Amino acid sequence: MSVRSLPASLPTGLGRWAVLAAASCLAAAGLGAAGVPSAALFAALLCAAAMALAGRSPGDVPRPLQLGAQAVLGAYIGTLMQAHTVAALGSRWPAALLVGFATLLLSVAAGALLGLRRDTDSITGSLALVAGGASGLVAIARELGGDERTVAVVQYLRVGLVTVSLPLVAALYPHVAGAGSMMDDGPGRPWWFDLVFTAVCVGAGLLIGRWTRLPAGGLLGPLLISATGSLTGVASGATVPAALVFAGYLVIGWQAGVGFTRESLRSMARLLPWATLLIVALGAVCAGLGFALSAMTGVSALDGYLATTPGGIYAVLAVAASSNVDITFVVAAQLIRVVLMLFLAPAAARGFRRLRSSRRSEEESVTVDA
Repeated sequence: MSVRSLPASLPTGLGRWAVLAAASCLAAAGLGAAGVPSAALFAALLCAAAMALAGRSPGDVPRPLQLGAQAVLGAYIGTLMQAHTVAALGSRWPAALLVGFATLLLSVAAGALLGLRRDTDSITGSLALVAGGASGLVAIARELGGDERTVAVVQYLRVGLVTVSLPLVAALYPHVAGAGSMMDDGPGRPWWFDLVFTAVCVGAGLLIGRWTRLPAGGLLGPLLISATGSLTGVASGATVPAALVFAGYLVIGWQAGVGFTRESLRSMARLLPWATLLIVALGAVCAGLGFALSAMTGVSALDGYLATTPGGIYAVLAVAASSNVDITFVVAAQLIRVVLMLFLAPAAARGFRRLRSSRRSEEESVTVDA
């Protein structure tokens, strides 16, 4: 549906939210069937942007709803940190950590280059090109001082390019025998246990995030609680109910989409060719890091490549499952990358924000002196 084809008689207030919710759910079903990662978030972004560009935006997403969505997403990401998966790294964890840090530095550097464009800034550029935790970074972009619309579009461009290229690049590697071990989901839990687990992670995580003044505490506080429960075995096998994760993705997509304007769309159109070039360059360098990881740990070249791809973790799982590689090693290395990005990217954004503030102060003092 084009922007101009949206009916002019769309209701206001709650009615528009209902229309947006229904359209987002339908679009999410279609994108999910097509295999699009985080289909609900992408669908919500597209639908909210379409309504905003047509002048039919339902308004900003209420702040409590934003925090709730961030918290649910943080709790969900934390459940991926299973003890047996992380233990698969064994003595190879220093190499995986080193490569994760290198990927972060390269991402931030690429983002800083993107930030040199007049259509964006260094904070938005760094968040947009950080290789990991796309949905989490979109959720916290605004409170870190970035443009969440640009972050969402460029992050999804990154995930899309990595997902499309992954099977093609992986086919170039020799498919040597690997451990091929699959992940164990742990003991099953009753449905009410998942609800209680989620409530505890969200409630305690939000409090910890506020008390400690943790950057992006709405996301990282619940992530810490959830990951701790999963890694210690206290909540082994627990997960966040799929309906809550779906709703969280919708809210995060709406949060980014309702602020779209025609001018912001034109700015992004000018930015996307440069973003695409930087994403491709980042992917090539990360492939080189995969070879380095292979040399340091003794895993196959394909294991190293899959462990260092800058995004697309679900596509990585699909390729790994069909390539006879060490899946637990690949997933553990990928999870380390995602967690590093989510915790350190806010710190990098804060650093850029302080640098920008100090430059403004210097410019103002020079103007006053003059």
